[in-house]
Amino acid sequence: MVKKTDWSGILEHLERVAAKGKDMVWCIAGAGNGGISMAGHLGLLGFPVQIYNRTDEHLNAIRWYKGIEVEGAVSGFGPVRLATSRIGEAIAGTDVIMIVTPSTAHYGLGTLMAPFLEDGQIVVLNPGRTGGALEFRAALDREGCTARVVIVEAQTFIYASRMISRNKGHIFRIKNGVPVSALPSFLTPAVLKVIDVAFPQFIAGSNVLATSLENIGAVFHPALTLLNAAWIESTGGDFEYYLQGISPSVARVLQAIDDERLALARALGIRTVSAREWLYLTYDSVGADLCSAIRATISYAGIKAPKTINHRYIWEDVPMSLVPMASIAAMYGVETPAINLTIDLANLMHGVDYRANGRTVHTLGIEGLSVEELHRLVTEG
Repeated sequence: MVKKTDWSGILEHLERVAAKGKDMVWCIAGAGNGGISMAGHLGLLGFPVQIYNRTDEHLNAIRWYKGIEVEGAVSGFGPVRLATSRIGEAIAGTDVIMIVTPSTAHYGLGTLMAPFLEDGQIVVLNPGRTGGALEFRAALDREGCTARVVIVEAQTFIYASRMISRNKGHIFRIKNGVPVSALPSFLTPAVLKVIDVAFPQFIAGSNVLATSLENIGAVFHPALTLLNAAWIESTGGDFEYYLQGISPSVARVLQAIDDERLALARALGIRTVSAREWLYLTYDSVGADLCSAIRATISYAGIKAPKTINHRYIWEDVPMSLVPMASIAAMYGVETPAINLTIDLANLMHGVDYRANGRTVHTLGIEGLSVEELHRLVTEG
């Protein structure tokens, strides 16, 4: 049995927030590669920005310089009015909370934020990976949070970016379009009116099942890293991750994972795009097959491989992306041998049971739901 929320008045509240324009207040949760770039970009655009990070000392440079410098696709200095490791202080009075952390932190952040969240605040998971919005909702429910918070899940991160220093980020590319969906999905148009004031690249996804199953990182990251383990460990990742790490044989493994992702989407009645189609829509990349499409992606040039296989492409993307896909697929009778093989290989290489500590239908709060019930949950809340 899932809790039903009364959303009366929230649509009107979101209209008022959208009307604030450049006066709407943003909180960025996370001061890593993505968070630094997003906070700096928002400040550069003229929005009031507050940034939260668990490790306080990582915020010292931002406090010293009173902002963040960005370069690349956009360049300049973005003021930051507050940098803090106190979550309640960071989100107080904000309109939009952009969570820009590894998805392994989502549940913990939900637990931390629960006592401080306010009615009508938008919380965007950038990205949610697989089941992020459902897991965040479950965390708030388990903490007894009564605030009517609009949880939003992005299909992928809006930038290809890297942190240069603790107060400087490089944005390689802003993606053409990133689908997002609110939980429940009928709030998505109102949410877009708010967040598109800053990021017109966000477009409407059908629901959080679609954004979860459009998780292309699940296809590209774990298997590509594991199958390049020897090269990574012998060179310290000194090669072009996507452009040199891919080969026809490796691409066939990625294609098999993608085919299983698409089969799960079909079983849930979700229309989604293939990884090859996603590359075209996101980066204008054209290729006859997945290998050639990846090699044709100019935005991947200069992106080095991880320095070690002890990297978020494994410890995040396996438990937060592949494990929930396999768990949901098992509940609905969809076979996922390539996904399960990748999970097993990650378990062996890392000596970790990612199935035991990853997202499952139980932790997502959807165990035992029929497909119809699942759709009612994500559309009606």
